[in-house]
Amino acid sequence: MTTHFITAEVDLQETPTELQKAIEAELQKQGEPLRWAITSVDEAQQKAAVEAVVTLDAVSAE
Repeated sequence: MTTHFITAEVDLQETPTELQKAIEAELQKQGEPLRWAITSVDEAQQKAAVEAVVTLDAVSAE
């Protein structure tokens, strides 16, 4: 298993619950999120910047 630090940009949502789901869905594309934080919000662009640590399973060579 390896860990990676990633950044992502997510559209702001109507509710905090919807925003959390959107962030987690975006992070799942990169691996299994261990932790994440919204580091900035651009109200004009309606975007949230997210920094996260995700894990990836190591592929075993056969």
